[in-house]
Amino acid sequence: MRSVAIVGAGKMGESILKGWIASDVGAAATLNPESFLVVEPNEDRRIYLQQTYGVKACDGVQEALTCDLVLLAVKPQVMADVLGTIALEMTAMQNDDAKELPLFVSIAAGMTTERILSMLERDVELVRVMPNMPLQVSAGASAVCGARTATVQSVELVKDLFSCLGIAVVLPESLMDAATALNGSGPAYVAKMIEAMRDAAVDEGLERDVAERLALQTVYGTALVLHETGQDVGDFKKSICSPGGTTLAALDAMDQAGFDEVFVEGIHAAVVRAKELASC
Repeated sequence: MRSVAIVGAGKMGESILKGWIASDVGAAATLNPESFLVVEPNEDRRIYLQQTYGVKACDGVQEALTCDLVLLAVKPQVMADVLGTIALEMTAMQNDDAKELPLFVSIAAGMTTERILSMLERDVELVRVMPNMPLQVSAGASAVCGARTATVQSVELVKDLFSCLGIAVVLPESLMDAATALNGSGPAYVAKMIEAMRDAAVDEGLERDVAERLALQTVYGTALVLHETGQDVGDFKKSICSPGGTTLAALDAMDQAGFDEVFVEGIHAAVVRAKELASC
């Protein structure tokens, strides 16, 4: 893979661009600033990207179709317009051979591969990814699935590329809504938990900034230990609890308050909403 076009350079698009340029492992190791073309309608944003990363930037999708891979990183609400423009450009190219067209990768939440293919008006190779915002620090979690048009090799390539930004797993598309509810929305759940831990500690007398720093570091450190050691989450939880101690008292109170049910209901609600968006 020699060239990548990123259509849409918001926070997620820029994070992916930055991570792939910086990565020296896997498929991304062969990419450098000269490998990238960013398609962005905002002129100030284009100038910023060119000056910051040394990439080429333009405001139209025509040149993007000459790249090996096209990452569709625009918001779902404008995706239809972008795909319509791409479809017109492909028709203008009078190229009916999908093998000569780029591999398309979509990170739009709630948009199925069949819906995207119908908007593109031809069976191009397409892979769908559900990443999350920790990509900003190369600690993302991404779910990957191939459209019926995608080869196994293309799916593995995309998985490899997103693994350079954290971890990536391949799933059937039927499970992408569940992945969206877990890793896609998950950072917001963790942030809300940190808020709740902070505010509860403030109620007990801690200063707000001290409570937030302690809560944030506790969540970060716990995740790091579990990630680095591979320890079972349940076993780790038990190892913190002493019989009759404060941790066990807290967990018992949380269980009585319905702690687990909160997450069950929340993730289920996110799955339901993802399916609603997919049918729009």
